[in-house]
Amino acid sequence: MKKLDVVTFGEAMAMFMANHPGSLHEVNQFTRELAGAETNVAIGLARLGLGSGWASKVGNDAFGKFIINRLQNENVNIDHVLLDNTHPTGFQLKSMVLEGDPEVQYFRIGSAASHLTVEDFNEEYFTAAKHLHMTGIPLAISTSARAFAKHVLTTMKKNGRKVSLDPNLRPTLWASQEEMVKEINEVAFQADYVLPGLAEGEILTGFKNPSDIASFYLDKGVELVVIKLGPAGAFYKTATEEGTVLGFPVEKVVDTVGAGDGFAVGVISGLLEGLSIHDSVMRGNAIGSLAVQSPGDNDGYPTKEQLEKYIEENNLQGVN
Repeated sequence: MKKLDVVTFGEAMAMFMANHPGSLHEVNQFTRELAGAETNVAIGLARLGLGSGWASKVGNDAFGKFIINRLQNENVNIDHVLLDNTHPTGFQLKSMVLEGDPEVQYFRIGSAASHLTVEDFNEEYFTAAKHLHMTGIPLAISTSARAFAKHVLTTMKKNGRKVSLDPNLRPTLWASQEEMVKEINEVAFQADYVLPGLAEGEILTGFKNPSDIASFYLDKGVELVVIKLGPAGAFYKTATEEGTVLGFPVEKVVDTVGAGDGFAVGVISGLLEGLSIHDSVMRGNAIGSLAVQSPGDNDGYPTKEQLEKYIEENNLQGVN
């Protein structure tokens, strides 16, 4: 089995991006792209030169084949992508906006990825990776996918692998907020690194202050908590250190989708390469700021050379 730096898993979808602003029901032309929080992370890591893999199920249909081809072109390992002859690949529609967040409509109920089961798990594939990255989305799309996700987590921890979790809250996919908080925190308490946004942290912990949100998870045994603060940057905290890393200035925000996944790419890659927590979070801020300046979910993710040049040109070394 090919050795990987990071493996992740989840649902990928074909995404149809509106070619002009307006309500989705009024748009006549769309451009097809790839959507999926975990595929965003896998692509971002691969562009930085790390070995990344993505596991899932896709339908044996045009959308599924599109996803496979796209990931292959991005040098993401797909040896654990299964073809489902019964259930379709999901898709989504995404509006074009001049400012703010785009409108997104999902067509994913009953998708192939939602039919992932524990029986689909390949231990050899996952444990060939040094690091597991998870999001809260597979926990939400079905009970069988949730069982798969928990089994992956348990196996990786048992084998001494590091685990990062981006909660990526999707309230509309859950029966209730209470269930969402309970299930995601159950996983978060087992992770080594937890990477919520500030609003997500408040929902999950009941605290508003970044330091209090971080302490909530540190007290449960989490090693590092990094909280995304939007344009202000990010706050990090461990048992022995904490700090706020400045955000990168952005003149025009084109599309915010994918910024959090890009942030995870920066933090994970930095830690894997032995950078300090501060410099890893700075890398996350840099990729997040590049992501919001492009229309696609991962269009703005840089290569290693582009990233280093961007950080050098912005010369952001300060800590608040």
